[in-house]
Amino acid sequence: MQESIHEISIPVGMMSLIGMKGCEEITAKVDNYLVEWRSQRHGELMKDGDFIGYCRDTYQLKAECPRFGTGEAKGTLKESVRGHDLYILSDMYNYGVTFKMYGMEVPMSPDDHYQDLKRIIAAVSGKARRINVIMPMLYEGRQHRRTSRESLDCALCLQELADMGVDNLITFDAHDARVQNAIPLKGFENVMPNYQFLKAMVNTVPDIEFDRNNVMMISPDEGGMSRCMYYSSVLGVDLGMFYKRRDYSVIVNGRNPIVAHEFLGDNVAGKDLIIADDMISSGESVLEIAAQLKRMGARRIFVFATFGLFCDGLDKFDAAFQKGDITRVFTTNLIYRTPELLQREWYTQVDLSKYIAYIVDNLNHDQSISNLLNPVHRINLLLERKRAQKNQ
Repeated sequence: MQESIHEISIPVGMMSLIGMKGCEEITAKVDNYLVEWRSQRHGELMKDGDFIGYCRDTYQLKAECPRFGTGEAKGTLKESVRGHDLYILSDMYNYGVTFKMYGMEVPMSPDDHYQDLKRIIAAVSGKARRINVIMPMLYEGRQHRRTSRESLDCALCLQELADMGVDNLITFDAHDARVQNAIPLKGFENVMPNYQFLKAMVNTVPDIEFDRNNVMMISPDEGGMSRCMYYSSVLGVDLGMFYKRRDYSVIVNGRNPIVAHEFLGDNVAGKDLIIADDMISSGESVLEIAAQLKRMGARRIFVFATFGLFCDGLDKFDAAFQKGDITRVFTTNLIYRTPELLQREWYTQVDLSKYIAYIVDNLNHDQSISNLLNPVHRINLLLERKRAQKNQ
């Protein structure tokens, strides 16, 4: 049905993809999907003037940000973008990318990635028909509200991109999607990869049983309740939550330290537990929760995290896995993953490239992406297939 809609709807413009530095792998995967799908759409419409450039060998457009010895840079486009519907993929948290400054090898910070993104948008010079930015982990997304005399970095970022001509911003599992209020007249899509996580779990843990007697969702804090409520409602399983008791008289590394995690929920003994969160930063919180749940009699503990930052390394997760506190950790390929992480026995990567390709394809045709954003139907089909396989 979707393919037939695309065959009769006119694209917004000639589609082009720009993968910023560090996004080459996922951009290539998205490009491959788009080339395959569009090469399969035949008919006289492909000869129509409105479909010029619709089927191409690649939709990637060459762009780069060369740097001078001082660390300064400039954005450069190697091809024309006039009239194009442009999609720019940028990973703000890829510290695996480096540049030379005064002879030193320097890892790129989120600020460096953000500046390069603006440089490429500036190089477009308003010639593109539409600019869409795909920023999987929202730049400064954790600084989304003001609690004292603080800057509102995420809101400033969104307003700056809007002022530069960005029409749509697509992000994943925003820390607080209400930050979109900073740009009420621009497109802002907060995509939740719930279906992809469940699909990865079914493929990786075939003996998982999604029912109240065997599985329970766990929210690591009150902020993640909406995410876990969705999972528990769709899967028909119970939900538990941890309350973070903090010491507000002390500030450590810019935050009030957690004194204790208090559990609110039903008995977890003998059940497989899924802890779902938006990110793993240091990992201390989720590992402490996992250890506490294990002491309460949990069977296996799985972790869903859209973004695996692992800021303090992998040693603590290795120890928790050896101890039996965690069984498997799932994170997406939306941000940089170290080669060491990909080799870990306890780690599973959730590939979102096909999902991004679907979104890009629909947006280029100016079609609704509501069905993509709400995957209830796909999750139900996944559960039905799993039940059918069990009954065979």
